[in-house]
Amino acid sequence: MLTDYIMKKFKNESHANIIEGGKEMITELNKSEFDRCIDLINDEGHMEVKAVIEGNNPGRIFVDHLEYPDAALLWLGNNDGFFLMGNEQNKVFLEQIDRFIEEVIIPDAKKQGLADIEIMGHHPKWDPVIEKLFKHRKLASGNQFVFHFLPTNDLREEPILEQIYQIRKIDKALYNNENNEIENIDCLRSNIKEFWSTSDNYFEKGLGYCIIHNRQIVSFCFASFVAGNLQCINIETLKEHQGKKLAQKVAHHFVKECQEKGMIPYWDCMEVNLPSAAVAERVGFTKIFEYKVYEFPIQ
Repeated sequence: MLTDYIMKKFKNESHANIIEGGKEMITELNKSEFDRCIDLINDEGHMEVKAVIEGNNPGRIFVDHLEYPDAALLWLGNNDGFFLMGNEQNKVFLEQIDRFIEEVIIPDAKKQGLADIEIMGHHPKWDPVIEKLFKHRKLASGNQFVFHFLPTNDLREEPILEQIYQIRKIDKALYNNENNEIENIDCLRSNIKEFWSTSDNYFEKGLGYCIIHNRQIVSFCFASFVAGNLQCINIETLKEHQGKKLAQKVAHHFVKECQEKGMIPYWDCMEVNLPSAAVAERVGFTKIFEYKVYEFPIQ
């Protein structure tokens, strides 16, 4: 079967483009070949794509042509979505992509425990193409907001917390829990490992802060993706500690260190996540662009 042939090809370190009926088939790149997709990057688009192509964060890339990609599907390593990138008018790629997702991607996604495929266009011209390609599926959509903290932005006043809370930088000593002072350190570790192949890779490229209360990490803000001078924020506060400006506090410290290091913090949230957008704006972020996210169930 064609699918079996494709899967065997994906497992080979050295590979050639698969040919069927005189047409080149969609092929997975090795990580060492990701730089072949540099020309497909939209500099005004999603930084997660660039982070994977630069090799900073894990992911997989499937292309129309092994040597000279013109269109591609990128799967984020944290299973947080797929990006269609490059030429949205590539006829051969468009003819194959739905079948490829059905026969190759969905079986792998099921193994990862995914119930839905979340897919986005790396530039807006992909949106109508996605709607046409997957109209036979139960396609739903939503909007995402992207904020940057630009060098010209003013960092708002740092919130003052109750004394029961302690702000800490996420460094190796804290991560390794060298003094056994944090009871729920595995929560932080699992979150970082979701985005980074190793903790050393995170500490080499990213940064972060957390808030501790009664030996528990109750809020954290760390770099989930890094591309160039962009640091993408992953931020979370335990439900019982929300509404106390903890997220604003850790984000403030994150942004301050980014400013000192010449980096640009990048904040991505759902349009319906009003609290997240509100925190970004209170810290001093500026909304840069919006984009559509599409989703359909795995059947």
